[in-house]
Amino acid sequence: MVKQGDSVPNVDLFEDSPGNKVNLADELSSGKGLIIGVPAAFSPGCSDSHIPGYLSSDKLKSAGKVYVVSVNDAFVMKAWGKSLDADKSSGIRFLADPSGKFAKAWDVDFDASGLLGNYRSKRYAVAVENGKVVKASVEPDNVGISDSAADKFL
Repeated sequence: MVKQGDSVPNVDLFEDSPGNKVNLADELSSGKGLIIGVPAAFSPGCSDSHIPGYLSSDKLKSAGKVYVVSVNDAFVMKAWGKSLDADKSSGIRFLADPSGKFAKAWDVDFDASGLLGNYRSKRYAVAVENGKVVKASVEPDNVGISDSAADKFL
């Protein structure tokens, strides 16, 4: 499971469309950043409290580049980003990990077939500096919102 000292996986993710690749290993090779992993876009916990907690946090600006990653397709992540941050004023970027390769690389994938139809990402928050994890909080039950919540993590 992702831990302090790990590198950001060199895996292509997608922003807005399947043709727009984003590689977080490149994006976060220098400076500070935050990666927030969620089990499902538009799910109640993700949409009602987890991501809104980051959007409203006064500490978000000091986190560096901020990304939300989910095992969903790029179109879903684009729509979800618009629903939560229509004018993109937060600076948060919503990225798709459609095959779950990013989640697997950090060993934060789990079988959510019974609830969400396939393997998904555990809920987590990871702070990165110069391409390396400096702090990681993965929810012990995969989907709860405690350790990775903005008020506890930032």
